[in-house]
Amino acid sequence: HEDLTNEYFGSLHSWMCNCDRPSCHRCDLTFSCNCSHAQFIVVPMVTDDALTLDLSFNNIVMVTDDDLKGHARLRVLSLHANRLSEIHSSAFASLWSLEELDLSDNEIKIINHKWFRKLGALQRLNLLHNPYSLGPHPLFKSLVQLRRLSFGSDALEEIGRAHVSGIDQLEELRVHGDNLRRYEPGALADIWPLGHVYLSLHGPFLNNQSLASAMLGDVSYPETWVILENLHLATSQSLQPFREAAKKRIRYLSLHNVSISDQRVVEFLVVTDGVPLTFLKFDGVTLKGEGRWEKAYQTDHKALDEVYLRNVIVLDVYKFVSFLQLGFLLQYPRKVSVINAGVFVMPCATSYLLVNLQYLDLSDNLLTDLTLQETLCNGRGTLKDLRVLNISGNALKSLSTVSQLVTKLSKLTHLDISRNGYSWMPQSCPWPPTLRYLNISQAKLNTVTPCLPVTLQVLDLSNNNLNSFLLVLPALTELYLSGNKFLMLPLGWMFPNLQILNIQSNTLTMFSLSDLASYSRLKDLQAGQNKFDCNCDFVNFFQSDIQRRKVMHLSDGEDTYLCDSPLYLQGRAVGRVWLSIVDCHRVLFVSVSCGLALIVGVMVCILLWRLHAFWYLKMMWAWLKAKRGSQRRRRIRHETEPLLSFDAFISYSERDASWVENFLVPELEEPRNTNEGDMDSTPLQSLSLCLHKRDFLPGQWIVDNIISAIERSRRTVFILSENFLQSDWCRYELDFSHFQLFDGHTDRDAVILILLEPLSRDDIPKRFCKLRKLMGSTTYLEWPQDDDRRAEFWNNLRKALRTVEDET
Repeated sequence: HEDLTNEYFGSLHSWMCNCDRPSCHRCDLTFSCNCSHAQFIVVPMVTDDALTLDLSFNNIVMVTDDDLKGHARLRVLSLHANRLSEIHSSAFASLWSLEELDLSDNEIKIINHKWFRKLGALQRLNLLHNPYSLGPHPLFKSLVQLRRLSFGSDALEEIGRAHVSGIDQLEELRVHGDNLRRYEPGALADIWPLGHVYLSLHGPFLNNQSLASAMLGDVSYPETWVILENLHLATSQSLQPFREAAKKRIRYLSLHNVSISDQRVVEFLVVTDGVPLTFLKFDGVTLKGEGRWEKAYQTDHKALDEVYLRNVIVLDVYKFVSFLQLGFLLQYPRKVSVINAGVFVMPCATSYLLVNLQYLDLSDNLLTDLTLQETLCNGRGTLKDLRVLNISGNALKSLSTVSQLVTKLSKLTHLDISRNGYSWMPQSCPWPPTLRYLNISQAKLNTVTPCLPVTLQVLDLSNNNLNSFLLVLPALTELYLSGNKFLMLPLGWMFPNLQILNIQSNTLTMFSLSDLASYSRLKDLQAGQNKFDCNCDFVNFFQSDIQRRKVMHLSDGEDTYLCDSPLYLQGRAVGRVWLSIVDCHRVLFVSVSCGLALIVGVMVCILLWRLHAFWYLKMMWAWLKAKRGSQRRRRIRHETEPLLSFDAFISYSERDASWVENFLVPELEEPRNTNEGDMDSTPLQSLSLCLHKRDFLPGQWIVDNIISAIERSRRTVFILSENFLQSDWCRYELDFSHFQLFDGHTDRDAVILILLEPLSRDDIPKRFCKLRKLMGSTTYLEWPQDDDRRAEFWNNLRKALRTVEDET
C-alpha cells in the first residue's frame, strides 16, 4: 500500500511540476507568514526564511515531498481545517527545526509514522478530528522533544500500548475518544510526568465504564490536572470511573460541558470522600434536581481549597431548596468562583458559612444593590478573611452603596466592580484601609472625585467617559485610563510613584518630553491608538526621544502610534513619518523666503536701474500712449500720412539753447548770402524749424508735443553735447525718434546728429543705447571751433536738409 501511495505521489508531483504553484507573500518582518483563508488548493510557495507558516482554512488536499523543501528554518506549521487527505511519507523530512505541527480538522485516514522520523525538535503535535485509526507501528517514538500531544476523533475506536509507546513525558495530553471501544490497560500509564490531561469520553462514561475507569486510572496522578469533557452523568454507573481516580489520590479535577443532577453530585462527593481533592471545577454544567444534599453531609473534603463554577444552568431553579445543606463543604474553600450562573443573591446565611474564604468571584451574574446588601450581610462583619472580591458584570448602580458594604471587609485588598451601571461618583466614599486594587472600568463615569481611596496602588478606569483626572493619589503605581476622552496626559505630579500608565484609545493629539518629565518614576507608557496630530514638534520628539534615546518604554509597540492628522499622513506610524522643513518651520521658511525674495527683488531692481530698464518701460508706455493719441488724430483728419509742417525738429538741451538761438535758428530760418557782391549767387532758402520753446502747444502733454513735432517734421536734428546726455527730455526725443524710424512713418535718413563738442561713440554712456547705435550707423556733423570751417558746416547741414526736401 505504501509503495502504491508513493507511486501515486510521484506521478502527482510530476503533474504539479508542470503547473505553476501559487505564491503567498503575506509575511511580516518576523518572517511569520499568514496564508490562511486564501482558497489555496495546493501548498503555496513562500520565502525560505519563513519561521511560521499558517495555511489553515484553505482547500489543500495533499502535501507532496517537494512542497516544503527548503524550509529548514520553519518552526511552526499549521494545516488546520483544510481538506487534507494525503501526505507523502517524506513531506516533512526537511523540517528539522519544526517545533509545532497542526494537522487537525482534516480528512486524514491513515497516520504514517514516517512523517515524524526527521522531526526531532517537534514539541507540539495536533492530530485531532481526523477520520483515522491508529496503525500498528509506534507513531511518536521519534519525537523525543514532544511535550504536547492531541489526537483522536469520533472515528477513533482503539488505543493500544504500541500506539503511544516511546512517549516519556508530556506537559499536555488531549484524547478525543467519545466513541472509543477498546483500550489496552496501561497504554497511557507510562507517560510520566504528565502535567494536564484532557479526556473526552462521552460514550465510555455512558456505556463502557470499565474502559473509562481503566483510562482515567492510567492518567490520574496527584500532580496531574485531569480535565474531563462532554460528560452526561445520569446514572450511578457513570460515576464508577471516578473511583479509580480517587484511588490515585487525585488533587485537581475539572469537568467541562457536563450534565449532572443533585443526586449524582452527592454520589460524587461520596466517591471522593477523604480524597485530597484541592481543586474542583465545573465549566458549562447543567444541574437538575431540587438541591437535596443530605446524604453527603458526613463526607470529608477538608482538603478542598478552590471551587470554580462557570456557565451554570440550574433547571427548575425555583424547586431548589438552597445550598445551606452544603455548609460542611463551604467551610473549607479559600477560593470560590460562581461566574455566569444566574445568581441574583447569595443569602447572608451562606456567606456566614464561608469562614475561610479569601477569594470570591461572583462576576457576570444578576446582583443588584439590594441583593448585594443581603450577600454581604449589610456589612455586619462576615467574610472577615476576604482579600479579593469580584462582582463585575452585574446590575449594580450605586458606587456609594458598594463602598459602604465593603468597608467592614478589613482585609480586602482587591475589588473589581467593573462592567456595572455607575453613572456618577459621589464626593466622598468609605473604603477599607487595606484596599490596594480597584477596577471601575466599563462603567458610565463622567468625572473623578475624592471618592477614590488614597491607598490605591492600582486603579483601572478604562472605558468610561472621563476627560480629566484631577486627584492626588500618592501611592498609585499603575493607572489604566484607556477608552476615555482624554485630550492630554494627566498631570504627573499627582502620581509621584506611578510606574505604569495606560491611556490608549483616547483623543490624545500629542504629548511631549515635559509631560513625561512630570512623572518621576514612570517606566511604562501605553498611549497608542490615539488621534495624534503629526506636527513637527511631536514627530521630532517621538523619533528622537522615544525611538532613539528611549526616554520611555512603550510596551504597546511603536506601530500603534498612528497619525490622525494632517489628512495626507492619516494612518501612518508616527515613527516612520518624514516631515520637510516647509512643514516643520513654516514661519521661518516663509520669513527666509520672503527675505530672500526681497533681497533678490532689490538686486533685480538695482540691476534694472543700472540698465535703465525702468526708463525704457516708462518711455515705452509714454510712446504707446502718445502713439494711440496720434493715430486717433489722424483718423479724425482722414489722413494716411502725417502732415509735414516743419523742415526739422530740433532736439537740444536747455543749456545749449544759446547756441541754437544765436547760431542755428538765424542761420537756417534767416539766411544771409555771404557773397553779397556776387550777383550770380543763388539766395539761400529759409527753413522752418520746430523748437519746443515756441512751437509746443501750451496745455498739451509734453510727450504728445514731442511725438507730434517728430511726426510733423521732415527731419529730426539732435544737438549732441554733455548737456544733451544729461537731459531726460532729450532722451525722450531721441528714443521717440528711434521708434518712429522703425514704425515706418519716418525715413531712416531723417535723423541728423550734430556734435557741439567732441564726442566719440565710446564716450556716450551705455544707457544711451539708441544714440550709440545711431552714431555707429549714421553720419553726423561736428560743430567746428574754427570760424573758417563753419561755412562748410552750414552748407553740409543745408544740403542734408535739402536732400529730404528734394525727396519730398
